[in-house]
Amino acid sequence: MEAMQALDALAPNTPVDTSGLYRDITDFAHDTPSWVQHLAEVWTEVGLLLFGVLFVAAWWRARRADSRLLAIAVLAPLGTAVAYVVSEVLKSLIDEERPCRAVTGATTSLVKCPAVGDWSFPSNHATIAAGAAVGLALAWRGIAWLTLPMAVLMAFSRVFVGVHYPHDVLAGLLLGALTAFLVVRLGARPLTRLVDTMRGSDTAAVRWAAGPGPAQHAAPREPSLHH
Repeated sequence: MEAMQALDALAPNTPVDTSGLYRDITDFAHDTPSWVQHLAEVWTEVGLLLFGVLFVAAWWRARRADSRLLAIAVLAPLGTAVAYVVSEVLKSLIDEERPCRAVTGATTSLVKCPAVGDWSFPSNHATIAAGAAVGLALAWRGIAWLTLPMAVLMAFSRVFVGVHYPHDVLAGLLLGALTAFLVVRLGARPLTRLVDTMRGSDTAAVRWAAGPGPAQHAAPREPSLHH
């Protein structure tokens, strides 16, 4: 009976109750300086644009790499897009109300609360950020030190500004990371073959998109001194 009462206390269609932690984070957000609040508001959107720039940079860098690396660089944004679609499907199935409307006693969100019907679970921003971070880390070794903290900060910023529960962003991070990894893992081999084909194409635009591949530096043969 007590277990049933505990379940009934949760909001309908809410996977877990993190409303207390949500209140703590949003209270903390209101206590921070205004420039910190503004930075968090901006970062929730600008971070997505920065990931887009990194996708382009990873593709450009991989044009001179082997075919598999270019394939992964192309799959990184594709995996992120797939993760976003999965996130949207889950939102429509779970229908969790935004905490900025549902949590009693919470402070006002720093940004406008999304419209009714724009559900909360999981966080699209966190999903996209994690998918991009993992995809880029697989395509560009050594950049994980930048992309992974970016994803975590973006996820946290969504709670900080008051539009998501902590469990929304945690689920988004896990969903995005797993989906991006699987898309890269499953798509790397067939796309590598496609890149090889593109690099041998007679069409200049196709060859340019695929890039020249690794530079071939064949050592010149020295003339023989013996006859």
